[in-house]
Amino acid sequence: MCTPTSSRPAVQALRGTSVGIASVATAFPSGRASLAVKLADVREAVAAGATEIDMVIDRGAYLAGHYAAVFDEIVATKAACGDAHLKVILETGELATLDNVRRASWLALLAGADFIKTSTGKISPAATPPVALVMLQAVRDFAELSGEVRGVKLAGGIRTTKEALRYLVIVNEVAGDRWLHPDQFRFGRIEPAQTTCCSSDTN
Repeated sequence: MCTPTSSRPAVQALRGTSVGIASVATAFPSGRASLAVKLADVREAVAAGATEIDMVIDRGAYLAGHYAAVFDEIVATKAACGDAHLKVILETGELATLDNVRRASWLALLAGADFIKTSTGKISPAATPPVALVMLQAVRDFAELSGEVRGVKLAGGIRTTKEALRYLVIVNEVAGDRWLHPDQFRFGRIEPAQTTCCSSDTN
């Protein structure tokens, strides 16, 4: 995972390969900055060659009930991404309830997120089976209603291949085998071993 300033050397180092460049942005990991600063962060990463942008929602605004402000910020970030895919980090460990996770998942999907992601990896708990279930239900139901297939990334707290396999069972049972593909489902870094079913990257 890159930052906006490290995206360009990463692109140069990986030129000629099929490896995409994902960059954090939008005042990662706090999500606390003006919208102008956040969008400048995104545009810098995209200009440097990032193919995916990881934004983090403003949890303070969300928990205060300012849902429209969070929605508008995701819409603006998606527009700034251009052709780059947008992963929206919910930081589920700070959302406190599964109802909040469900609402935030739908908010992000409706605002244009290509992926919804559990965590920055800085907060615990991050990915948990109940949170994974709620987020997978959201993308499944969103696809049924809209015809648009979006992805889920579980990041933070998954430490073994055995745990990862349990999550893959949840994916298959809740969303279906269509999501057992890196275009629709990913893990963050898994230690000490990595699963080979779906793509894995840091955070």
